[in-house]
Amino acid sequence: MKGGIIKVSEVNNKEKDLEEKILEEDNNTDVDNTEEDIVDGEVTQATEDEEETEKAKKGFFGKEKKKDKKDIQIDELTDKYKRTMAEFDNFRKRTEKEKSAMYEVGARDVIEKILPVVDNFERGLKTVAEEEKDNPFVDGMDKIYKQLMKTLEDMDVKPIEALDKEFDPAFHNAVMHVDDENVGENVIVEEFQKGYMYRNTVVRHSMVKVAN
Repeated sequence: MKGGIIKVSEVNNKEKDLEEKILEEDNNTDVDNTEEDIVDGEVTQATEDEEETEKAKKGFFGKEKKKDKKDIQIDELTDKYKRTMAEFDNFRKRTEKEKSAMYEVGARDVIEKILPVVDNFERGLKTVAEEEKDNPFVDGMDKIYKQLMKTLEDMDVKPIEALDKEFDPAFHNAVMHVDDENVGENVIVEEFQKGYMYRNTVVRHSMVKVAN
């Protein structure tokens, strides 16, 4: 009898263990199914959104919608407007450049005509004797000369340095050569006529004597 009771208990215990395992597996299966349903739901929603977007792009028969004539006309006018503005900007820049070049040419022409007047002032003032420099007339001429030079300086007109400088054909015009052992080779020893520059260009080269 004892042996029979033990066997029945063991059978009951095994049945309980089996039931618990079945319940546990069922719970795990429900969780997995819930997760799959969520994922499937998200995928399905995403697919539906993509289909809605494609339908919006296409017409009723599945063909892509053609642009309205009004939209085409707007695009054409916009492109034409951009091209016109670009051409106008190029025209404005080109005009400004041409105006600047014309101003440079006009200014150089005026300066070239004024320089002989400056030369005459300098020659006249050099001939004035020391005792006559206090003469009111000479003093007036000297002041006019200085005012003229100040005006040229304000216009970016500057004399070219020549005396005791090395000869440079870009700025100087050698009209005479001299042999002088006391001076270095190719050095300017005398200036016959001043040269002038307007901004970064030479208006008139200096007329000089160069030592060989």
